[in-house]
Amino acid sequence: MIFISEIVSEEKIRREKEKARRLRRTQWWLNKIQKGVCYYCDREVGREHLTMDHVVPLARGGKSKKGNIVPACKDCNNKKKYLLPVEWKEYLKSLSAKPQIH
Repeated sequence: MIFISEIVSEEKIRREKEKARRLRRTQWWLNKIQKGVCYYCDREVGREHLTMDHVVPLARGGKSKKGNIVPACKDCNNKKKYLLPVEWKEYLKSLSAKPQIH
């Protein structure tokens, strides 16, 4: 269960999303996606299949700053959703702890 310690206003989220849209049009972002590799799973998916992910999600108080934005494949971005980095690591650990069925 995820608890949000701080309520983030819709207005603040809207402003941060606008900042992210502006960053997406920069050379910095083009350089980040150049290799086409997901930050989380290290799969090479191609730059056209990468999305912009906030490591600390906007809804959890994250900002649209270069240090908080990474390229992620759609699978990882959809699975991570609003998780903080420590929660994401726990999620990944739980996947590797499950027995593999062949």
